[in-house]
Amino acid sequence: MLKSRSHCYCAILSIAFLVCFQNTDAQVVKVDTLTHWKKAFKAGLNLNQASFSSNWKAGGINSIGFNAYLNYKANYKNGINSWDNEIDLLYGMVNNAGQGTRKTLDRIFLDTRYGRAINPKWDFSVSANLQSQFADGFSYAKDAVGVEQRTLISGAFAPAYITAALGFEYHPNTFFKLRLSPFSPRATIVNDVNRFYNPITNPTPYGVKLGESVRYQWLAFQLLAEFNKDIATNINLKWRYILFADYEKLELDRIDHRLDLNLTAKVNKFINVSFGGIAMYFYDQDKEIQISQALSLGVAYTFQNFQDKK
Repeated sequence: MLKSRSHCYCAILSIAFLVCFQNTDAQVVKVDTLTHWKKAFKAGLNLNQASFSSNWKAGGINSIGFNAYLNYKANYKNGINSWDNEIDLLYGMVNNAGQGTRKTLDRIFLDTRYGRAINPKWDFSVSANLQSQFADGFSYAKDAVGVEQRTLISGAFAPAYITAALGFEYHPNTFFKLRLSPFSPRATIVNDVNRFYNPITNPTPYGVKLGESVRYQWLAFQLLAEFNKDIATNINLKWRYILFADYEKLELDRIDHRLDLNLTAKVNKFINVSFGGIAMYFYDQDKEIQISQALSLGVAYTFQNFQDKK
């Protein structure tokens, strides 16, 4: 009963947070025509909670969770020169009664790109990006006597992918871009590879050999595509797709793919509903497609120094 009460208190606090948030302006646009920089900041917090009385016959498990995100872009444009920068962070957790706290979402994506215009739609492009996560990740399974055990399968900078890319970017409009980089060396970092090593099931965690912490792939191709647009009134669709192919092992089943997708609908000025998902296939992680998704309700704050083109 105490657990149910604690979850009720959390729900009350969540509602209070939403009410207090309405005293602020959730979306700020301050146009600055004197700068070559376009800056946009977005941050949000989504909460979810469920609780049941001890005599609830339909069954259920008390839980409380959250996910938070932050996205910041700073893009410079002056004549034929451009410099685009992005920070995209996402983290979420849930606490289920009897199971403890578990991670639900975890993403670090940093990207920087210098472009020199060839024509209005094409740039020569030099870029670098980092993909990783904040915290340890675990798999959960029951042992021979039915007791659930957890196994460490990933961690902060385990793995982390740092990719430098040289090529071209196609940007026909403000909401879509396609980056083609025929020379894209990548470093795969695994902090303390010994934690994940198993001589039978996992002899080279994330492709990194035992006793090493970095794997280099010097000859490779990267494709990066991004879409970010309001597809209907108060509905925004954003996705990012990255393909990575190692020339030295150029086989269809060894090409890495990752798709991050987020669909956000504004309920009002302060509250939004979002659906996010990640689909990825990394040969050195797993031989099957990995999928995660989350649906949440929460609040968001945005700031930018330019007006979006309609």
